[in-house]
Amino acid sequence: MSSNTAAVKSATGWKPTDRWLFGIVLAVINFWLFAQTLLNVIPGIQDELGIERTVGNLAVAVTSLFSGIFIVVAGGLADRIGRVKILNAGIVLSIIGSLLIALTPADGGVVTSIMLLLGRAVQGLSAACVMPSSLALIKAFYEDKQRQRALSFWSIGSWGGSGFCALFGGLMATSFLGWRSIFWISIVLSIVAMFLLRGTPESKAPAAPGAEHKRFDWSGLICFIIALVALNVYISQGPSIGWLSITGTVLLVLFVVFGILFFQLESTKSNSFVDLKVFGNLTFTGATVSNFLLNGAAGTLIVALGLVQVAAGFSSLQSGLLTLGYLIAILSTIRVGEKLLQRLGPRKPMIWGCLITGFGILMCSMTFVLVEQYVILAFIGFTLFGIGLGFYATPSTDAALANVPADQAGAAAGIYKMASSLGNAIGVAISAALYVAAQSVDPEFVQSLGLFVGNQENLGLRFGGAVGLLFNLLMVMVAVISIILTVPRHRTKAEEEAHPEVPAPPPIGN
Repeated sequence: MSSNTAAVKSATGWKPTDRWLFGIVLAVINFWLFAQTLLNVIPGIQDELGIERTVGNLAVAVTSLFSGIFIVVAGGLADRIGRVKILNAGIVLSIIGSLLIALTPADGGVVTSIMLLLGRAVQGLSAACVMPSSLALIKAFYEDKQRQRALSFWSIGSWGGSGFCALFGGLMATSFLGWRSIFWISIVLSIVAMFLLRGTPESKAPAAPGAEHKRFDWSGLICFIIALVALNVYISQGPSIGWLSITGTVLLVLFVVFGILFFQLESTKSNSFVDLKVFGNLTFTGATVSNFLLNGAAGTLIVALGLVQVAAGFSSLQSGLLTLGYLIAILSTIRVGEKLLQRLGPRKPMIWGCLITGFGILMCSMTFVLVEQYVILAFIGFTLFGIGLGFYATPSTDAALANVPADQAGAAAGIYKMASSLGNAIGVAISAALYVAAQSVDPEFVQSLGLFVGNQENLGLRFGGAVGLLFNLLMVMVAVISIILTVPRHRTKAEEEAHPEVPAPPPIGN
């Protein structure tokens, strides 16, 4: 516990209660459960609002994009000006973002697109504020086993919300309340969260020597934003604007130029908002890269669920039910991953988790079969997806954070979490773009493959779905390679110092 927080507790007698912790969970779940429902309900929203598929795909990806861009900045602000202030700001932004989406008019042309995209961007900013500040408050106000318990509830809000979002979104979208009810409910729960968290004493990080004289790295942030937004727009809008059109080429040039400029600035500045020095640790690098790629595999959800809705006529609720096994699996195996970490170290469970996830995606990519067969394959595939992520999650986080020096722990945590959001944004955008682009392939070529059975009128959709899903499998395989090359077979000295109570794994296997 920080001395600052200890002083606050001593002066006020305040201590966190289960009611307060429930407020934290509600704040977290507003992003993972409500904001992420668009992965499943976007086809219905596109039809009702009268927007292009490319705009819908951008609306799905932009929330994670903005979360990833600003999460490091928000975490730093929370440490400096107050974690409670930033947490409350995040909850208010969640209300504003949900309100914009709930009030988005149908068939309003540019107005419709702007309100939807702006609402999604604000939801991303909300997540960037809520996630690091809520974690920092839990670490500040709890100790030892109570902290572990609180973090478990935090994880249930995030992992459980992400596992339940497709099913919940489908249920609400097909009910008499409609998809807009998702965001009205989010507003109500945000207000409840603010009520439960009222009276929380402020918490700040101790000021580092000379920190008051450092100016914020605005140039690095601006370059980062331009590069990532240009890349995301190019990927999501590529099918409509043309991959090699003037607009597409300009977007690519912006990404390359500002991306290079960003790395040059961050490599030379002492006040860089992304501390690139942490990538000098190979284990951290491997864990972060694989985390980026595994989160990118969320594109599996938008492609597979969108495919069964469009090609097979499923409702958003029916498609959401395909992820029920995913929800159960991911919640029930997170602790298994923790135990495997303690017994074997991080490398093996991370690799096993990726391989299980990859096999699940492979099953989801078998779009050449009949609908009845695909439903079974997809349900099993999503369940394996959840098991794999459950195995991977805790060992990956431990590998990333246990291997960096204490004075880089904050920067490392922010970058690792940023990789999650950016991986999700970019993976979803690429998967959706490939899904759309591959549908224009000559049907005669697809038929000549001799793979697709059943209805031949939706070959384009099914082929596009296979291409989009197989890209996710490729990302998982690259993640496996990154782990093999960077994460050591045995516990490092840094891990042993961080976890002296955990015995080193026996030197068996690979």
